[in-house]
Amino acid sequence: MAKIGVENTLTNVQQALQQKGHDVVSLQSESDVQGCDCCVISGQDSNVAGISNAVIKGSVIDARGLTTDEICQQVESRIQ
Repeated sequence: MAKIGVENTLTNVQQALQQKGHDVVSLQSESDVQGCDCCVISGQDSNVAGISNAVIKGSVIDARGLTTDEICQQVESRIQ
């Protein structure tokens, strides 16, 4: 499965993605983004862990206003 970076405040999203079999990495610093297929941020901080400046090959999903299920659906669609 995919390696997904998830901001610390989104524990419910981390758990849901782990249950789907993904390798979930907690985003605490810019180096945590390396190797991630996709990242999920809360949108509270526009530059969490330096993601806005980092070059990652995957998508960055802003979780603002989305349910856990909607976030998981977006992750699934973007990593395929």
